[in-house]
Amino acid sequence: MKNYSQKYAASIRDPEKFWAAAAEGIDWDTRWNRVLDDSDRPFYRWFAGGRLNTCYNALDRHADGGRGEQLAIIHDSPLTDSQRSITYSALRDEVALFAGALACHGVGKGDRVIVYMPMIPEAIVAVLACARLGAVHSVVFGGFAANELATRIDDASPAIIVSASCGIEPARLVEYKPLLDQAIELANHKPRHCIVLQRPQVQANLVPGRDIDWNDAIASATSHDCVIVDATDPLYLLYTSGTTGQPKGIVRDNGGHAVALHWSMQNIYNVEPGEVYWAASDIGWVVGHSYIIYGPLLHGNTTVLFEGKPVGTPDAGAFWRVAAEHQVACMFTAPTAFRAIRQQDPDGELISHYDLSGLRSLFLAGERCDPDTLHWAEQKLGIPVIDHWWQTETGWAIASNCLGIEALPVKAGSVGPAAPGWDVRALDNNGNDVRAGDVGAIACRLPLPPGSLTGLWQAEDRFRRSYLDTFSGYYETGDAGYIDEDGYIYVMSRTDDVINVAGHRLSTGAIEEVLAAHGDVAECAVIGAADALKGQLPLGFLVLKAGVERDSDEIAAETVRMVRERIGPVAVFKTAVVVARLPKTRSGKILRSTMRQIADSEKHRIPATIEDPAVLDEIKIVLKSIGYAG
Repeated sequence: MKNYSQKYAASIRDPEKFWAAAAEGIDWDTRWNRVLDDSDRPFYRWFAGGRLNTCYNALDRHADGGRGEQLAIIHDSPLTDSQRSITYSALRDEVALFAGALACHGVGKGDRVIVYMPMIPEAIVAVLACARLGAVHSVVFGGFAANELATRIDDASPAIIVSASCGIEPARLVEYKPLLDQAIELANHKPRHCIVLQRPQVQANLVPGRDIDWNDAIASATSHDCVIVDATDPLYLLYTSGTTGQPKGIVRDNGGHAVALHWSMQNIYNVEPGEVYWAASDIGWVVGHSYIIYGPLLHGNTTVLFEGKPVGTPDAGAFWRVAAEHQVACMFTAPTAFRAIRQQDPDGELISHYDLSGLRSLFLAGERCDPDTLHWAEQKLGIPVIDHWWQTETGWAIASNCLGIEALPVKAGSVGPAAPGWDVRALDNNGNDVRAGDVGAIACRLPLPPGSLTGLWQAEDRFRRSYLDTFSGYYETGDAGYIDEDGYIYVMSRTDDVINVAGHRLSTGAIEEVLAAHGDVAECAVIGAADALKGQLPLGFLVLKAGVERDSDEIAAETVRMVRERIGPVAVFKTAVVVARLPKTRSGKILRSTMRQIADSEKHRIPATIEDPAVLDEIKIVLKSIGYAG
């Protein structure tokens, strides 16, 4: 069935039949009793009674099934000026040996293991070794602050932490071991051991009796077979920021996760087994879990693990070099990466230096992609550029133009129609569908398809409050937007970023779309600041393209006129300011909520995921100069 509308309708009409067919792409030790277990609503479970091992499906079946000499991982690190390629057979052997090392130190099925490592192959080895044992891994972004790591240690109570001596940034080394030691000191839970990989750049000090050198751990180990687990057993925990400051541990299961990610590689990304797939993200984020590690390996692809940046390693042509050198067929990254590239190389001159004839498609997600950036990428690359939408909680795309089913027309500003399995609605405050084109809270009707979160770690009540209680029978995404008459979804902002200007609900994303269309603007953000008369007023922040020498006040005034012309006076958009950079998380999300809190002189907490805290100080100075921030 190569027709999107037919396949989508089948997935909604009979989801059990649809996902049972998809599950045939996975090797099972024991087949399921029920495709969908709805006996404990709203806590649905997929493939109940089924048993399998995710690591076996990602490695062993390929290594033993004819792909043993195919590359599984290409590690490309401009930060260390090195590359390393690992075949499926070699990776399976490394993972089996490290699984044996973990088992030697008491790790078994159901135990938690925190992985606190940089973008190196050993990080993937550690993750898959946990899956091999039936242990539950929890990857924490390498270099996370000690207090944030400590909260995750206390919540997950890991038996072992696997780490490395350092991570590498373009201008500095980040020593992980002092952060890890401090986190363990702060935490109430104490892991039995830490296994530490010593990188050549930094030699970490090991704590006698607790810490074990990686090489010593594997030297005394023997290879471990795959441990069969229930499909409904947890595969991993991934922490996402919580509004209370207490992180939320997203739980992903084994069976539904394997089925959904395997299915997505062909049907959404349109790649065949054996082709090279590159998600330019970090393994600490959900994109890294799903599409650096599990998705490509479950499907028999070669995955690229990139230790570098879109600009500065060494220039804005880094992505093009990697794609050309490794013959990448499909690339996935964040819009913010493309804005950075475009800001440094606005005419795309560096693209012409590389042979990108093998690159068939580019997928974007993680931050809303403005139409101007999407059109720039389309024009410069000459391939389909697909903005799609998903969350840490969902694990894979809620909405996308599914190139492997049917390449539908691209609508700039939209993330495409709902992906098969996702019944997506725009709702009013009473939980009723709004009219096509009207902004509402975006929610997904239960049950969610396989691969989505099954709950929060040891926090069922919080799971209900966070996602299920607002709209009965729906998963609340926390995003706002609209669905057009063709079923295309437009995610305009977080629900909290819908601003109320004199009684009119406006999306900051709609205003940003106008600002981004200005020829001199590389990147922008809009927040709603408190106003005694209007309730809230939008403030715009503009980052200009490299080489722009025009007066910044003149450019800002032009953007104000553009918003008035395209959205109208109802927006009451009067203030735009040029800034050197915007505050972002390490995954590329702009910290709009924190900026709004600063503008309104509210107490705010600097997010642990912030890329550079100094940017917030710069924003405070700018806000004070225009009469905000106390």
